[in-house]
Amino acid sequence: MTQDASFYFPAPVEQKFCTQCASPLTRMQPPLDNRLRDCCTHCGAVHYRNPLLVVGTVPIYQGKVLLCKRAIEPRYGKWTLPAGFMEMLESTDQGAVRETIEEAGASVQLGQLFTVIDVPRVSQVHIYYLAEVLNLEFNPGEESLEVKLFDIDEIPWQEISFTTVEQTLKKYIKDRQTGVFETHRFTLE
Repeated sequence: MTQDASFYFPAPVEQKFCTQCASPLTRMQPPLDNRLRDCCTHCGAVHYRNPLLVVGTVPIYQGKVLLCKRAIEPRYGKWTLPAGFMEMLESTDQGAVRETIEEAGASVQLGQLFTVIDVPRVSQVHIYYLAEVLNLEFNPGEESLEVKLFDIDEIPWQEISFTTVEQTLKKYIKDRQTGVFETHRFTLE
């Protein structure tokens, strides 16, 4: 069974200083809000903390799935789909393609949105797109030890990095059996 991401990503620490004026922050409920926020009583800035987006692909080549062996923690040496944190000023699909290039060195044609997985325990949302691998010239980036295409019956289930990756792969296999690829949305508790 794969390890849950929360094992490696504890809840974020409270912000201590204002990014606008560097004054200490106070945790309080600002006017017209319904939650406690990190607020600057000096300049009035309210610092909202929102979930992080992880974006990636399910890269497929002639029925095989492309996986990357992680060269970084968490889960060093485990297999994963190419994915990572979305950057500022990019869309989810741009981020998914970028991560696939960075981690696998793979050229892909992006397909449909495949899974949207809420992981509230670590304040993350994981988004995966189906993607067609366009060539077999892979060039693993710094975050990958190895990149490999796996037949469905060869997927190293005991070595899969995260529950979100495992669940996305299982949804892909099920949809492949039926021939109907849906967009799956669910929450990991």
